[in-house]
Amino acid sequence: MSSLGRVAVLPGVSEPMEIREYPLPEVGPNDILVKISLATVCGSDVHFSKGGGPGLSINTPIGLGHEMVGRIYAAGKDVMSDSRGVPITEGDSISYSYFSNCGECWSCVSNTAACLERYRNWLGVPSNEHPYFHAAFGEYYYLRGDHWIFKVPDGLSDELASPVNCAYAEVFYGLHKVGITLEDTVVIQGAGGLGLFAIAVAREMGAGKIVVIDKVSDRLNLALEMGADETLDVNVTSVDDRVSRIKTLSTTEGADVVVEVTGSPSVIQEGIDILRPGGNYMLIGNINLGVESSIQPGSIIRNSKTISSVVVYESWVIPRVLNFIMRTQNKYPYHKIVSETYSLEDINLAINATEEKSVIRAAIRP
Repeated sequence: MSSLGRVAVLPGVSEPMEIREYPLPEVGPNDILVKISLATVCGSDVHFSKGGGPGLSINTPIGLGHEMVGRIYAAGKDVMSDSRGVPITEGDSISYSYFSNCGECWSCVSNTAACLERYRNWLGVPSNEHPYFHAAFGEYYYLRGDHWIFKVPDGLSDELASPVNCAYAEVFYGLHKVGITLEDTVVIQGAGGLGLFAIAVAREMGAGKIVVIDKVSDRLNLALEMGADETLDVNVTSVDDRVSRIKTLSTTEGADVVVEVTGSPSVIQEGIDILRPGGNYMLIGNINLGVESSIQPGSIIRNSKTISSVVVYESWVIPRVLNFIMRTQNKYPYHKIVSETYSLEDINLAINATEEKSVIRAAIRP
């Protein structure tokens, strides 16, 4: 049994990631050392590697990655079950939150999914700081006792389970918060991993028409396979074209719900314009601080439109998403979302492919 584990480390902003080795830590009584089965590359990982997201100032090498699934390699003496009381043991596949709430701030006390200390053991933690395995792009992940842990149902592949603890959970939670009424017209801005999963969730919630907007033809084609009623290619349509088309498709003078998962500030006013009066806009993709977007507040207020956002989720979301995918995996081609798998040594190829949008969701199998 090896006493060392490999980690992909970012030495500095916009620098190529490097593979380093660290000793496997002893596991605390309430903690778990996870052997990562598969990690998927979120678009935010690209932003983080360039100093984006919360505005990272990287003065020391750090790990990256947060979407993952893995098996229990070693568990503390007090670990007997997951967060729902399901017995777990060495070798079990588990899905878990990559963040952990502090439990003391007003967001935590008021049960709001917005704890400002949630990333304290992940983003920006030096890679050489004990217990070393702070992120998804590596062979192991150290899971503290304050994380949510859920056993993965038998029959759910790593490719389907890996995006659950970020992309799929955020979409699921976002649509739960914004709400979909039967026969609503739903517009999804962006056909990456989040947008494609949003099609399935919106449809199962009762959406009548689903329209997906993107500029990558392969993604738009997969959106149709996922069940979108129509796609609009940004390369061949104008904003006015798209707004007009959606108003024609709907029966309510525009979309009832718009979901933004592009990460581009430039699409926000378009999303507002697409909404019907009284419609709901859910922002998920625009995570970068210090990036501005020009909007017309009057177009929101005079039409009683509502803008909401999510960045993380509540504990109940992970098991619901696992069950949702398990129940619907033969109905929707989820397996096509994770479209390319790389070795840990090829982490930079995976990051570049994600940035260039030549893959839908890249995966790392360490």
